[in-house]
Amino acid sequence: MAKQTNIRLNEEIKAAAEDRAKRRGLSLQGYVADLIEADVNQSRAAFMAGAASFLAAYTDVFDAEVGEDRYPGLPDQPAKTAPRDAA
Repeated sequence: MAKQTNIRLNEEIKAAAEDRAKRRGLSLQGYVADLIEADVNQSRAAFMAGAASFLAAYTDVFDAEVGEDRYPGLPDQPAKTAPRDAA
């Protein structure tokens, strides 16, 4: 569910924003929402790219420190259970 947010703009900025929104076939509300969403998505994409780059650069270090055992303390093989009696 979308939430309403109020913003204050000076008259010159509001007029310019309304003009840009109109040229894109959007309401001022839709234009502002699109700008915010694009900024959030760009920030998220930049963070994920940075994280992927960091992990790729230090994969050998992580493997040496942690190894491939993702669940330490658990047995390598599943526990064997006794067969059930046929009813």
